[in-house]
Order: sequence, then C-alpha cells, then structure tokens
Amino acid sequence: MKSAFTINVEYGLLRAASAVVNIIPYRAAAALARVAATVAVRVVRFQRRRTLSRISSVFPEKSKSECLEIAIGSLANTLLTGMEMMRASSLDRDWMDRHVVDGPKYKDILQKLVDEGKGVVVMVPHTGNWYMAAWAMAKYGLKLFSIAARQRNPKLNAWMERQYGEIEVLDRDRRNTLVKIKERLQAGGVFAILPDLRIRKPDISAPFLRGIANVSHSGAMYALKTGAPIVVAAMRREGGRHVFAHLATLRPEGRTAEDLTREALSLLSDFVLAHPEQWYWYNKRWILEPPE
Repeated sequence: MKSAFTINVEYGLLRAASAVVNIIPYRAAAALARVAATVAVRVVRFQRRRTLSRISSVFPEKSKSECLEIAIGSLANTLLTGMEMMRASSLDRDWMDRHVVDGPKYKDILQKLVDEGKGVVVMVPHTGNWYMAAWAMAKYGLKLFSIAARQRNPKLNAWMERQYGEIEVLDRDRRNTLVKIKERLQAGGVFAILPDLRIRKPDISAPFLRGIANVSHSGAMYALKTGAPIVVAAMRREGGRHVFAHLATLRPEGRTAEDLTREALSLLSDFVLAHPEQWYWYNKRWILEPPE
C-alpha cells in the first residue's frame, strides 16, 4: 500500500505533466516525443542493451543502426501515446476526423457485426496508439468495453478512468468480471482486448515474432462461449495520423480456442514484423521468454 505522501506526489507530477501537454500544440507534442526518445536511447541509453537484444533476436538481418531506429521509433510512439492519454478529454469527433484515417468506415464494419446480435471480440496488439481505436469508435457512436488492472495509486486509477471517456473499463481482478464480459457480449457489446502475451503459467503456445509466445486464450474463449466473431485489427501511426488495419474477421463456429488464438497471433505477428517501430519493445518481461 502506497503512503499518502507518495500517492499525492505521483498524482501531482501527473497533473503537472498533463497541464503542459495540453497547452502545447499536438504536432509540437509529437516532435517533443521524438526528440525525447532519441535522447533517451542514444544519450541516456534507456534500457538500450535489453531492447536492442530483443529487436536483433527478431530481426537478425538488420544492422545495429536499423535496430536503434526501431527502438527510438517504439519509444517515441509510447511517449506520444501517453501524451494522447493526457489529452483524451479534448479528442472530440472533429479531432478524430482530422487525425484518424477512415474512422467511420471501420465503425460501419463493426456495426454490421454488432447487428448480428452476438457481440464482437476485437483483438488488437500494443502497436500505434491502441487506445485510439476505441476512442475513435466511441466518438463515432459505437460503445466498446475492455478490462484493465487497477493502478496501485488510487488517484492515478481515478484519473485513468476519467481519461477512458466513453469506454467502459472493467476491473480485471474482480471476481465477477468474467461474468460481466460474457453478459455484455451476449447483449451485443464490443469487447476490445489486447491478447495477453505475458502469461506466467503455460496456456497456448503460438508462433509470434519468429519465436514462440505463451498466449492467453481468453479472447477466443469468449468468442466460443457467445458465438461472437473475432475482429483482428491493429493501429499504426503514419504521417501524424492514426491508421486502422482490419486484418481479418474470424468466425468461431467449428473452431477451437487454440486454433483461433494461433490464427489471430499469426496475423498480429505479421503486422508487427511489417511495422516494428510501432510495437512496444519495452515490456518489463519479454514475451518470448518461457513461462515460469
């Protein structure tokens, strides 16, 4: 349990950073993220050895300078995602029209699946700003829900819940969360989930990033229980805008959780390999490590 002093200091620093981020123009924030990432990787050498080792293990054909650029791009993307979280309350539909490519088109694709009445499971990876997909869909009238762990700092947790906006985020650690997910899907809801690639206990072994990842089958499990189709999608940044990639729609009929999970991971892996600078390479625990 954090002390009241630590809670207030962390929250105060967050609010101060948020105030600064909301003052500067969006393009300036994006440039600042790139500069900060370059300094962090090249000068401060922030997690540099570990991150480059991960990148080169997946791309042995790339030079050290190419791996450095991937590391810088990944960190810049992560920093800008954090900045966008701080600006979330000001990201209205007009902002989405200008910064999200073909948002209404993808909303219509999801709406047609929603209209089938079985709900929809959307699987997205940690690429681009994965929150932006849900924010955009909400601004275009499609409500989504997701799950997340609570922050240890209650004030930071309350701030995060406000920043999620129209997206309903269920507490991952509550006992009745699994029941709520099933109920919302059966009511025609859209469940956005990032496939958990950091499972500590053995689950489903799936090829990913030219290795083998131990992956949670939960997304596929909900699709099988409710008959909901699985939309495999990803986000990437391109020219200062957010671009959707609808990789596939998987139907659960006649499939197993293992089959669905592996097919989804194969699609997501191909996307990351094609856009490595969009992937979050800085996870505390490398996804291709064997489970404990």
